Amino acid sequence: MFDSKGSLNRVMLIGRLGADPELKYTPAGAAVLTLSIATDASWKDQEGKQQERTEWHRIVVWRKLAEIMAQYAKKGSQVYVEGRLVTRSWDDKDGVKRYITEVNANQMMLLGSRGGRPGAEIPEPTVPPEADFVEPSAQEADDLPF
Repeated sequence: MFDSKGSLNRVMLIGRLGADPELKYTPAGAAVLTLSIATDASWKDQEGKQQERTEWHRIVVWRKLAEIMAQYAKKGSQVYVEGRLVTRSWDDKDGVKRYITEVNANQMMLLGSRGGRPGAEIPEPTVPPEADFVEPSAQEADDLPF
């Protein structure tokens, strides 16, 4: 669980997809799926009024798991995601360095029914266990098609 330096980078989220996932392939042929999930928090403020806030999380899924989730996950699907935070950078069209932090998922599971509609059960996909996850190579990560 910890790396050799005693640190831990692990994220676990349960949320709903904000849009249909997008499956692409790197020039090397590796499947990569991107999706965005929303998590909600609610609380009462000092005046006792109910407050809510939605956080959006960008998720990147690789290889076989990406292809499986592309088949079944749709906008509104509730999902469990487990992975690690990764920050990458690129230069935009104006030469300005940009950064994005995303969750590099190594486990994903569909929860409940599609879009929360009763009777619209999603078949249970076979998701590879975490031990089968192979970290994208530096070449693949640099070749992200987005």
